[in-house]
Amino acid sequence: MARSTSKDAQDLFRALWFAYSATPTNLKIIDLYVIFAVFTALIQIVYMALVGSFPFNSFLSGVLSCIGTAVLAVCLRIQVNKENKEFKDLAPERAFADFVLCNVVLHLVIMNFLG
Repeated sequence: MARSTSKDAQDLFRALWFAYSATPTNLKIIDLYVIFAVFTALIQIVYMALVGSFPFNSFLSGVLSCIGTAVLAVCLRIQVNKENKEFKDLAPERAFADFVLCNVVLHLVIMNFLG
């Protein structure tokens, strides 16, 4: 087996960046939203590890809200992507309406879980 070098890794990252630069802007915005939601969940986990998890329901509600929102955003990204032939008949407005409705239901459940 040949050894990997840092040049191979740089070439890989360059190829990934070049391929991602061709991604439409609306998908990049959804990607940023997913990254923000996951990052917020990680901040909450680190805070819980440092300070403690006294109101454990609050901690779980916050983390599950962030992760649930990220999962719903990934589903939105899949449905809105024009290269995905499975959802070609689904209008982007309908996909966004599904995303909003599912987020409302998710957050109603999260608020109910808070007590």
